[in-house]
Amino acid sequence: MSVMVFACYRPKPGKDEALLALMKTHLPTLRAQGLVGDDPSLCGRAKDGTIIEVFCWKSQAAIDAAHANPAVQAMWGQYAEVCDYIPIAEVPEAKDMFAGFAPVDIEA
Repeated sequence: MSVMVFACYRPKPGKDEALLALMKTHLPTLRAQGLVGDDPSLCGRAKDGTIIEVFCWKSQAAIDAAHANPAVQAMWGQYAEVCDYIPIAEVPEAKDMFAGFAPVDIEA
């Protein structure tokens, strides 16, 4: 069974464009490793600049496998250089009944 996640990336100062460029490689990298299906992700930008990405892993086993996968680990290392991962609860709009975000197109 697939697992839908909300991943929240808060860009480090001056790293907005670098984060968006890296995000174009996110799902293709995970697909190449067999960890996600062919569905696109949905991405939006919060008012504070945080990017929220909603996507589905193939399974909990795929999530677990990602933590031992060298290609995924390398990609996550690149993410760590340009953003901080934050929980959805720290995104101010998450407190709204119908949280709204500006759409972000990351399709390569």
